[in-house]
Amino acid sequence: MQMVLQTDQGNKAVFDLAGKKVYVAGYTGMVGSALVRRLQCEQCDILTVGRNDVDLRRQGEVEVWMAEAKPDVVFLAAARVGGILANSSQPVDFLYENLMIEANLIHASYQTSVKKLVFLGSTCIYPKLAPQPISEDSLLTGPLEPTNEWYAIAKIAGIKLCQAYRAQHGCDYISIQPTNLYGPGDNYDLQSSHVLPALLRKAHDARCRGSEAMEVWGSGEPLREFLHVDDLADAVVHLARTYSGPKPVNVGSGEEISIRSLAELICEIVGFTGNLVFDDSKPDGVPRKLADTSFLHALGWDRARSIRDGIAQTYANAIFENE
Repeated sequence: MQMVLQTDQGNKAVFDLAGKKVYVAGYTGMVGSALVRRLQCEQCDILTVGRNDVDLRRQGEVEVWMAEAKPDVVFLAAARVGGILANSSQPVDFLYENLMIEANLIHASYQTSVKKLVFLGSTCIYPKLAPQPISEDSLLTGPLEPTNEWYAIAKIAGIKLCQAYRAQHGCDYISIQPTNLYGPGDNYDLQSSHVLPALLRKAHDARCRGSEAMEVWGSGEPLREFLHVDDLADAVVHLARTYSGPKPVNVGSGEEISIRSLAELICEIVGFTGNLVFDDSKPDGVPRKLADTSFLHALGWDRARSIRDGIAQTYANAIFENE
């Protein structure tokens, strides 16, 4: 049996990553690559494996690799991700693949006596009409937002699986729920991207073409919170070192902005001076989504950069394909 670190309400543990073999699952993705960058400061041995060598959806392949690699720590950032359009048109992919990835890795971590596992979820796990800002206690208190429920259900299952292994086997597995992310390595494909990178790409293309107008999905009224992915990675490493408990932890910037204001800010940063046209026939998603990060702050992390600075840094280094 693996023993849970004994802590004062789960927030006084010190888990040293130095000298540990640390596996980052999903290392080529936006979150995984940010974690690899951040972990390079921790004097640990970073382990990665490509999907051509190990298909994380296949239990046998995962178990063989984990038994050979024997990581001490697992950061589970591998996932099928996408925006509203992708979630709506590919429900099987978002539910099945994410269930398989997380179940295989969490169970294999137990089998190979991994000392610490950090599961990366999403604040889309919370009910559509949860009280704002959304606390961790809102989980499973109401219906989900239909436009991303397949992904959300899979992530909820991952949280519960971590809690189950902790309760039954004493495993030190924690769950972290990031808000909407952006930054290096983001997806700018307009068919599958999230709102911020989609707007960044649209504004860039509109400026380059000299367009008079740019279309924005929805009414522009929903309120959202965004976090730079490198800030998330810093928070995740902090929590891996200092937190051990069953309660999932929200990670966000605490800065809220409407989609309309976001689009205007992006256009200002990109240099597009045309008009914005809002297509309210397209879905808005949840009306408001702001994470309550008071628990995170109590655990000692509150270092998110401003959205203006983060977007400017992201655009300065963005690489758009098919230009």
